[in-house]
Amino acid sequence: MGGFSENWRVDIIAGLSVAGLMLPEAVAYAGIAGLPPGRAIIAAIAGGLAYALIGRSRLAIIAPTSSSAAILAAALAALSAGGADRAMLATALVAVAGAAFVVMATVRMGSVAAFISRPVLRGFALGLAVTIIAKQLPALLGLELHAPDLFALLAGLPPRLGDTHVLSLAVGGGALALLLVLRRWPQVPGALVVLMLGILISLWADLPAHGVAPVGPVALAWALPRLPDYDLDQWSRVVQLALPLTLLLFAESWGTMRALALRRGDTLSADRELLALGGANLCSAALGGMPVGAGFSAGSANAAAGATGRLSALAAIWGLAAMVLVASPVIAHLPQPVLAAVVIAALVHALNPAPIARLFRLRRDPWIALAATAGVIALGVLNGMLVAVALSLLALLSRLARPVVSELGRLGDGHDFVDLAVHARATRVPGVAIFRPNAPLFFANADAALEDVERRAVALAAGTCIVLSLEESDDLDSSALEAIDELQRGLAEHGQMLRLARLHDRARAVLNAAAMTQLAASAGFSVADAVDLARREQSENVDAQ
Repeated sequence: MGGFSENWRVDIIAGLSVAGLMLPEAVAYAGIAGLPPGRAIIAAIAGGLAYALIGRSRLAIIAPTSSSAAILAAALAALSAGGADRAMLATALVAVAGAAFVVMATVRMGSVAAFISRPVLRGFALGLAVTIIAKQLPALLGLELHAPDLFALLAGLPPRLGDTHVLSLAVGGGALALLLVLRRWPQVPGALVVLMLGILISLWADLPAHGVAPVGPVALAWALPRLPDYDLDQWSRVVQLALPLTLLLFAESWGTMRALALRRGDTLSADRELLALGGANLCSAALGGMPVGAGFSAGSANAAAGATGRLSALAAIWGLAAMVLVASPVIAHLPQPVLAAVVIAALVHALNPAPIARLFRLRRDPWIALAATAGVIALGVLNGMLVAVALSLLALLSRLARPVVSELGRLGDGHDFVDLAVHARATRVPGVAIFRPNAPLFFANADAALEDVERRAVALAAGTCIVLSLEESDDLDSSALEAIDELQRGLAEHGQMLRLARLHDRARAVLNAAAMTQLAASAGFSVADAVDLARREQSENVDAQ
């Protein structure tokens, strides 16, 4: 998996078609970050080559992405960077992000991406798409309009609509319409087609002479980057701003890589991909590039073009380099409204409300997704990213801190025990009450969950055996141990005994270490075993009396 395929001709053709998408996207994403286009192109080349040496995804294309460009722009704005300082700080942020990836891979933190839930990522993507598309509207309309945030931009745009440059709007609107139409044929490199048509029309009609602004020179500046001469406090601020960039890049990249791998039945190591992304970003920083990751649009285009191995990514890199080296003077004539159309077309799929509407139908996490969207729109991309991460963690903690405790009953005469509230055919076992916390017990929820068990248990008759099923808890911390001990003592005061079921080996070892050996020894490996033991003990107690 992940190597060069025998279908090398197919991979080369697929890679060249992807290069046609990478060029306009690189120019556009550099514009989002407020950096020269050459930095995005260098990043795609250097980062892509580094990933090819380390990474294992067959279809991922490593290059600048719209979200990382937006995060970078927000971080640079937070640092109030401009001119030469902006270039140095951009390099510093990319280098710190690359180093953070390497550190995370070294300590095997690949699972950290799981802490950003998919609903949060969907909401973040929607908010990001709205923000970036809104910021492209002035270029599409041929207006010079700069605003510090999205709300200022939307407030300042309506009064300026009368100054719309009609020819710029016609060129940009036509390009956007053509891009959307060409999506019906995935095998056609629509962005490259529109880019070439835009350049040809600009040269033929001399659009700059009629007021349509061109992109300007797109050059590769192969020079060693410079880092800012900062003290420890200033570098600490850079690190703080680079961490959200790192987290977003990995969450976005890993989501893309995993989705592409599942299509082909491939398996990937999150820690290996962390290391590969670290190497890609460090190489990008070493040559003065932008942050890079696995963007969904380029990866999907690679798969749609029929790529079967990593040779397609190398072909895309060399195709991109060739286009820039050969056609750089021509690309300078690309109209800015066409570039704005490429950015909008690349993000318009993220405006689809269907994924969030599905969450409403499922009644699972829709408000978290909307809150992430609102956070990006209201607070900006950087703070919105932090809000999205916080929402993921809060949603997890909320579920874990308030576990539902189910009472179980037996299905017929078998060994299956299910939730009484859900299965009408299930019945209680005489003299036994079975409770199951539906989340792992730990310091944040053990007291509340087991207090609920005790409250429901003491309402039952004395002599009832309480079976606590711990199938969700593969281990127990000290707080959970104390809560179980307190439950056992509380039940004993009411003439009831506690027995454990589905006790995992690590939890059993902890109970033994805590001198709760009798409780551990009497624990059943299944609910049925614990119930049978409880019934035998009750019968023996009756006989003894």
